[in-house]
Amino acid sequence: MKLLKAISLVLLLAACGKKNEGPVLPSPSLTQAKTFNMIDANNAFDAFNTAFYDTNRKLYFSKSDRKELAVGWPQAVFWDISMAAYKRSKSAAHLKLVNDIYQGGAAEYSNFDWKKVKEVNDFIYDDMMWWIISLARGYELTHDQKHLDAATAGFKYVWDNSYDPVNGGMRWSWKVEGKNACINYPTVIAAMTLFNITKNQDYLDKAKNIYAWSGTNLFQASTGRVADHKVGNNPPGFEDYTYNQGTYIGSAVMLFKATNDPSFLADAKRAADYTKNKMSDSKGVLPAEGEWNEQGVLKAIFAQYMQMLILDAGQTQYSEWMHANLNLAWINRDQKRTLMFRDYKIACPTGVIQSYEASSGVAFMQLFDPVTN
Repeated sequence: MKLLKAISLVLLLAACGKKNEGPVLPSPSLTQAKTFNMIDANNAFDAFNTAFYDTNRKLYFSKSDRKELAVGWPQAVFWDISMAAYKRSKSAAHLKLVNDIYQGGAAEYSNFDWKKVKEVNDFIYDDMMWWIISLARGYELTHDQKHLDAATAGFKYVWDNSYDPVNGGMRWSWKVEGKNACINYPTVIAAMTLFNITKNQDYLDKAKNIYAWSGTNLFQASTGRVADHKVGNNPPGFEDYTYNQGTYIGSAVMLFKATNDPSFLADAKRAADYTKNKMSDSKGVLPAEGEWNEQGVLKAIFAQYMQMLILDAGQTQYSEWMHANLNLAWINRDQKRTLMFRDYKIACPTGVIQSYEASSGVAFMQLFDPVTN
């Protein structure tokens, strides 16, 4: 993640851990009438694209002033949102957008020649892995071989350069020391996605390897809390971020589905419970995250893996919590632009906002169907 490069790891993560609670409003309840519908989900996605999508470069702007593109790794998250929108709508326009974003990414990021992506585009390892996950998902959705070729080549490149064969785990960067959750758990997800596609046992073995290392070094089993990083022999650095909780949940669910080992599901539930009971406010509203930095996109990642926990692993006890958050974000949207904000408890600002901080409500609405009573 580019925002972390210029400052020392520990100091920056401490600064980014500050929470912005804002005024507390009551969260909607699923005992009330639904507060969004499928037309609303389309409108929210269309509004996000109207505000942020560059039809020429086929990627997203960083802000609603449409002056500069967003940085590389959140573009993969935005691509995931477009895929979720297509899965929900089956719209030809949404499928075209999925294909167009691939073209935009290839043009912008060295045609996914991963050595050049590192040297020319200055991607660190987690930047690459977010795209590798999305490329593999792109193949699952479109069966376009070039997506799978790019994903498998990218996974090999990152593994060969990032994996520590002596002490285990994935290095976050070649510039800053550290083995972070944002590379290790996405590596598990990428490996499992590629395993599901190819049935190549090596991917499953690699996923188990990294999950086991991360469980020892980046996870507090007694609470379900995911550490952000481990630097050398220092203790794990515990900073609470929704995307780390989310990728842990996704890793555990995918391993549970592949192995039927209930311990993986228990891990996923502990991480979800920690996010709900310790990271959210007293009404269960998720933290704001991302005051003018890329962390506004974190809850969009969390939404992806909570959907996986609920739908793929049958843990419907978390559904009301998810819907309460997305309904609150929708209630507090900018009524004119139909944009939502990173802080679900306050009205979306009417001025310039970032695509990062506008993305998570859109993601939730593509991933979760309205509740009917």
